[in-house]
Amino acid sequence: MTPIHIIGGGLAGSEAAWQIAQAGLDVVLHEMRPVRKTDAHQTDGLAELVCSNSFRSDDSEQNAVGLIHHELRQLGSLIMTCADAHQVPAGSALAVDRDGFSNAVTHALESHPRISIERQEIAGLPPEDWDKVIIATGPLTSPALSEAVLEKSGEDALAFFDAIAPIVHFDSVDLSKAWFQSRYDKVGPGGTGKDYLNCPMDRDQYEAFIDALLAGETADFKEWEGTPYFDGCLPIEVMASRGRETLRHGPMKPMGLTNAHNPDVKAYAVVQLRQDNALGTLYNMVGFQTKLKYGAQADIFRMIPGLEDAQFARLGGLHRNTFLNSPKVLDHGLRLKADPRLRFAGQITGCEGYVESASVGCLAGLFEVMEARGQDIVPPPETSAMGALLGHITGGHITREDGAGKPGSFQPMNVNFGLFPPIEAPTRDADGNRLKGKDKARAKKLAMTRRAKEDFSVWRASVGLRNQAAE
Repeated sequence: MTPIHIIGGGLAGSEAAWQIAQAGLDVVLHEMRPVRKTDAHQTDGLAELVCSNSFRSDDSEQNAVGLIHHELRQLGSLIMTCADAHQVPAGSALAVDRDGFSNAVTHALESHPRISIERQEIAGLPPEDWDKVIIATGPLTSPALSEAVLEKSGEDALAFFDAIAPIVHFDSVDLSKAWFQSRYDKVGPGGTGKDYLNCPMDRDQYEAFIDALLAGETADFKEWEGTPYFDGCLPIEVMASRGRETLRHGPMKPMGLTNAHNPDVKAYAVVQLRQDNALGTLYNMVGFQTKLKYGAQADIFRMIPGLEDAQFARLGGLHRNTFLNSPKVLDHGLRLKADPRLRFAGQITGCEGYVESASVGCLAGLFEVMEARGQDIVPPPETSAMGALLGHITGGHITREDGAGKPGSFQPMNVNFGLFPPIEAPTRDADGNRLKGKDKARAKKLAMTRRAKEDFSVWRASVGLRNQAAE
């Protein structure tokens, strides 16, 4: 049997390669770095994390992201295995040492007997003699391949801006002003409840900071004018422009935090930094994606109490992401309708987020395995996290009309409970008392995640996939 070719060695491509190889099929993984570099990557490692180092919530009972973690682990995900092995403290989130994580993924793929890695750019459409191809080139797809795919599909790509947060050297943080604490002292995987560095601001400091953000010089991207931002990764100065209090109710909210140096005074706003590597020498500024010019970044961010002498290992940046109009051009098995030998995975399909990309890569790999075995492609149930995300990608809202009479457009999406089918949730607790407010919301989420886990387990068994998490 001819090998399955995968173009792109990011999270999706790496996961797809692993799933296929583990099923006993040969894979050729094509990664253009370091032959051709991108604007966002800094290494030639596979599955390099170019933005945050967080895989977000690991709570599989109350969070859709945590649920997708659970499902990936059930399928023996390489991405989750390496993330778990290289986690760093991050409260209730799963965050990783980005270099250790990438190195582990790279080593696993390079040492697998069924996987060959070729460092080359695939310019244009893959050769016709490649029978099966997964394109997992991510949001930074090379222009030649992007244009060829779009010409084949007959659709225009959509695009949005994505911003990167700065990383600070820990030893340059003033610990007489900053303190360690997770919000509400919540303990997460590998954490202690004191997993974030917190820098407090009083009202005057906050107002001066907002003024500086709004006046700061930003990078010039005239050639990308008209490109929208993805709301899940807005630059800090764009959030500030939407209202002076926006940041206090977003990444700088002070709730659940008590200043260890001055516990009787409530901070007006708090900047949080999260550990970025296993050594604890680097911390990234949570939610501080930016398109400010480098000089402006350093000056403005040093206004933050505790960061007056901050040294930056990396300043923030901005790049443009592209993705397909997937509900129109892809079928339920992620194949290009215009050329079914081409299957797509990862952010190019219109999912957003690390684990979302990995999960779509996982599904693309499993669908290739199903085809190779002569099985019908059976997607996971829409009640599961992976099934709900796949449903958004292959059946998103593309015909809905808005108030202006314009067709609704397909937009990138993180996994969330809004993508799941409704469920009848308990209305009373074990003592017969009516559930209200947060208790009612928690009961509904728990009902959804329990249904998801049960349905996902049935699906996994029905398509002949082992419960690898239990082995």
